[in-house]
Parts: sequence; C-alpha cells; structure tokens
Amino acid sequence: MSQTFNYRHLYYFWIVAKEGGMARAAERLDMSLPTISTQVRELEKSLGVSLLKAQGRNLVLTEAGVAAMREADQIFALGEGLPDRVREVVNGTSVRFNVGISDGIAKLAVHRMLAPVLGESKMRLLCHEGEYEQLLAELALHKLDVVLSDRAAPAKSELRITSQQLSSSPVIWCAPGNWADAARSDYPRSFAHVPLLLPTRHSAARQRIDHWLERERVKPLIAGEFEDNALLMTFAAAGMGVFPAAQSQESDILETHKLEKIATCPEVHEEFHLIYTARKVLHPLLTRLLS
Repeated sequence: MSQTFNYRHLYYFWIVAKEGGMARAAERLDMSLPTISTQVRELEKSLGVSLLKAQGRNLVLTEAGVAAMREADQIFALGEGLPDRVREVVNGTSVRFNVGISDGIAKLAVHRMLAPVLGESKMRLLCHEGEYEQLLAELALHKLDVVLSDRAAPAKSELRITSQQLSSSPVIWCAPGNWADAARSDYPRSFAHVPLLLPTRHSAARQRIDHWLERERVKPLIAGEFEDNALLMTFAAAGMGVFPAAQSQESDILETHKLEKIATCPEVHEEFHLIYTARKVLHPLLTRLLS
C-alpha cells in the first residue's frame, strides 16, 4: 500500500458511495461539502484512478469505484465488529477463534487438529466452511484466524500467508457391504467396474488419486464426485460405492458408518495443513496449535 494512502479518505468515499452523493454524505457526517469532496479527490489521487463520475445530477461509481467499494465494505465491516470483540476479551467472557475449513477436508480430521485448544474454557469457536481460494482471501483480510486445508499455502502469494503441515496419512479404500467383496477381488483393477465415490478435482487428494489410478492403468467407474467429504461418506454408507479416506480416521469411519476396509494405498497420502497470516503477533490459540 502506498504511503500516501489514507484510511480516513477511504472512509469518506465509502460514506459518499453509501449515501449516493456528496451532499447527503456531508449531512450525515456533519461536515462541509468542500471538505468531503477534497477527501475523496485525495483518495483518487493516491490510487491514481477516478472512483466517481457524474451521471446527470447524480454521482455513480466507476469500475474502479465498484472495486474500491467492495474492499471498503469488508474493511469497515471488520472495524464495526472490533468494539464487541475487544469488550469480550476485557470482560473475560470469551476468546473468539475463527477457523476456516476447506470443504474437501475430512471433518473427523478437523476435530483432531483442533483438539489442543478444545479444552479452552473461554474459547468461542466459529467454524466457516468454504472453498480453498475463498478462505485464503478471508484469512488475508483477517476475517479468519486460521484455515485448515488438505494442501499447503501457495508458495508464491501476495497474501502474506504461510502454512505448517500438521500430519500426513496414507489413504485406505472403504466400501459398504454390498460392494466390499467385488472391490477386494483383483484390487485395484476392480475399480474399473466397481462404482467409486471421489472428491472433486479441486481437492488435493483427488489429484494424487488420479495419478495413482493412471499409474496402475485403471480407468475407474466413477459414480459420484463430492466437494464435501462428509456428504461423500453419507452416500457411501448408503451403499452407493467405494471411497478413499485417510488411514488415521480408519476406526472412526468403519465403526460409525458400518463400512469395510478394502485395502491400504500407501502410494497416496492425504495431507492436513494449518494456514495462517505471516505476522509477528499471532492469535494465542493459533500459537498453541502450532506448538
């Protein structure tokens, strides 16, 4: 960000855009019209673009103004929630911990990864599930404290984020009773005629599974693809087909969903990563997870 950028100028522009004009913004802020106009011009000067343009008697946002307004909405929404969060800490009522959960990661793994902080009596845990890229953007805006994912943070990124791998587990293949024997017979070539349920291709685990199947020269019979891991297991337990899971969750999966283990696939691993912003002062609960 340029050193000439001023958040006060951004705030005045935000009010002008929300109110639909300079005069209404000046009235709301109890300031003179020339002062408001000057503040917005200073913002445009620092950004090097025009944010507002005249349309008849009204002011409308330019394309750059729409982009600036979108970012300003996020920035000031965070600011509006700041007093409540600070009061919660001062009063000792709770410590918020906002966790983003990548939709492709196993939910049983999430619980295990958060286990070191679940005994914190004052913690107020807020879990947000979403797509990997969306969660990283929210993390960069400090709307999340950490993201749990099946892949590391991008090696080259302007978001100032980093990650730590918490664990890695070989994949096992599981099946409902109606497909177990057929899947075991001539494994893994049986996957050419036994229905498979797989994570969608945006999942890091799916990419590793596809490469393994290609090396084994197996053209799989794919009966379903799921973004949500819990939904995948639900359909598998209902008898729809065979699916992959992390070996570290084997006992929970087999017992809870009444499934059978077909085989261990040591050539494919499922990884679990903790992604966070690279800053000097970290959330105390994040520090505990990292240690």
